[in-house]
Amino acid sequence: MSASTDSKSKSLKPADFYNALGNELKKAKETKTYKYEVPIDGEQGGVVTADGRDCVMLASNNYLGLANHPRIKAAAMRGLEEHGYGMASVRFICGTQNIHLELEEKIAEFLGMEAAILHSSCFAANEALFTGLMSSDLGQSDYRDIIYSDQLNHASIIDGIRLVRQATKTCDLKAYKHNNLDEFEASIKENQAKHYRLSVGVTDGVFSMEGEYCDLNRFHAICQEYGALSVVDDSHSTGVLGKTGRGTPEQCGLHGKMDIVTGTLGKALGGAAGGFIAGKKEVVDFLRQKSRPYTFSNTVPAPIVCASIEAIKMLEESNELVQKLQSNTEYFRTEIQKLGFTILEGIHPIVPVMVGEASVAMDMSSELLKEGVYVRGLWYPVVPQGEARLRCQISAALDKKDIDRALGAFQKVGKKLGVIS
Repeated sequence: MSASTDSKSKSLKPADFYNALGNELKKAKETKTYKYEVPIDGEQGGVVTADGRDCVMLASNNYLGLANHPRIKAAAMRGLEEHGYGMASVRFICGTQNIHLELEEKIAEFLGMEAAILHSSCFAANEALFTGLMSSDLGQSDYRDIIYSDQLNHASIIDGIRLVRQATKTCDLKAYKHNNLDEFEASIKENQAKHYRLSVGVTDGVFSMEGEYCDLNRFHAICQEYGALSVVDDSHSTGVLGKTGRGTPEQCGLHGKMDIVTGTLGKALGGAAGGFIAGKKEVVDFLRQKSRPYTFSNTVPAPIVCASIEAIKMLEESNELVQKLQSNTEYFRTEIQKLGFTILEGIHPIVPVMVGEASVAMDMSSELLKEGVYVRGLWYPVVPQGEARLRCQISAALDKKDIDRALGAFQKVGKKLGVIS
């Protein structure tokens, strides 16, 4: 049988393709790895209505409780009334309003950077960053670039790196073991002799599945010593870590010193949508010319822009919400361990409660929902095999009584399922 005949015999007709998909979905349900959506009836908040009952929300990125804060909603309404619903355009054609420029200035100022550029999401921003910077020859005809990336970096960073490597064929990758900065330094030192045109070190500020942050002091120092750009995705840290909520760089004493910071408006800063890249003015101006997601995606809508400006203003005025978030986090982390649960250590409001197998995570999530706690299980391939967990996310919207209610439910369900004794 020829290669071409063999290839044809393996092709799937549409009906066979749909059947194959159905079988995969059935298998996921049987192994309790199928992801079910649990709709919320009403607003996002510290306590929500879901499955017909009031539930303590422990699954949201609404770290500061701003997703439906009165000031945020009022700002969004002003944005709608004064600037309209949509621009029906990308930025460079007719999709830029004064408020877009104002928000970019506010982001840059808040992070201690020279300039910032908005994207539709941080996923889009991370996909744009590497291709935008590395797809131009910059006056050099023969060159190679290299990116050093933590193995547990967010999917958007991974996809951004894949995209630039596929698009340019001139970019190498070294994925170093998670938070192993010894390996990062050894790799970048070893590659000095290869004379790469551009070297880039990229890391999450806070790793979303672990709730731990990168030692940016050392990461930045390594990048500086070996002439690499230092890039941090601070999506889960902006508004969360640091005395004033300015993120992992502030937490590590590096406010304004990283080369590039990417982040989102869809978590602590209002929780809606939108992302950004902040850095040197030359970088931002260059990306306005070269970022394909920026060039070909619609403008961030005015209500989101105005609400995001208000969120940053609130953080500039007071660190009360940041302090409450950090206090709530410390309390929950301490008390959940007293009950006998194993968590991944840290200070971030992402608190992974380790349960081992995917089926246990799914069962526990379902049982907790019945007890009025909304929390979701995570399992392979999102996390390593055998390290399934419930990712609890604490918010400043929670009061102590809400946290105590959640802890009581964890104790009851944990004992019922044999996770704790």
